[in-house]
Amino acid sequence: MSTSSFEDGPRQANRWTDALAGPPILVVEDERDLAEEIRLELQASGHPVRLSETVDEALGAARSGAAVLVIDRMLHGEDGLAIIEALRAEGNVTPALVISALSSVDERINGLKAGGDDYLVKPFDMRELTARVEALLRRGGDTRQTRLQVGALEMDLVERTARWDGKLIDLLPREFTLLEYFMRRPGQIVTRAMLLEDVWNFKFMAQTNVVDVQIGNLRRKLDPNGGRRFIVNIRAVGFKLNADA
Repeated sequence: MSTSSFEDGPRQANRWTDALAGPPILVVEDERDLAEEIRLELQASGHPVRLSETVDEALGAARSGAAVLVIDRMLHGEDGLAIIEALRAEGNVTPALVISALSSVDERINGLKAGGDDYLVKPFDMRELTARVEALLRRGGDTRQTRLQVGALEMDLVERTARWDGKLIDLLPREFTLLEYFMRRPGQIVTRAMLLEDVWNFKFMAQTNVVDVQIGNLRRKLDPNGGRRFIVNIRAVGFKLNADA
């Protein structure tokens, strides 16, 4: 009788995905049963998947190309955030979903500050993980340009920097994503529902003021003196990036 080692599982799964088109979703998880469950769920939705178990292995796989990263925080005693930090330092902006049993607000903030695009706390419903991955795929598919410009506002999607009139704007990851969303739609009305679904990955109309709070923070960073109105309110509808500000 032949036997397979723990390491054989990811290699067999990765060979299986070679026949599927497009870059794979890279799942970095050292719990074999969970990794396999995630793989099966994503493949059932038509996504090619590659598995990795360590920080070094995942870095090599991510550098060779991935559509989305799904990264566990704890990998054989190492922090999976090191993968995201290393990739972001290299200019790699592949969307990343962090999964972790570390559920405190501080830990979630750490995940986003490291360059993660979303954070999902264990245990989770596999359908939610798939929905969040697909939201990141939609966002990633909209990154054909590496630079955006609206008036004097400029954004470098590789360096993850934003400037107004040449002056650097210090943005947190979520603020950067929010501004990017508006800069891809200058002059277009954007509703709260659109922002909750596309920026926060909410799949339902949540009763929350997170959109208004974050837009308020972003406005203050774009214009500390309050002399310009980059993002304007459209009464009873939503918001709009004012290209002429």
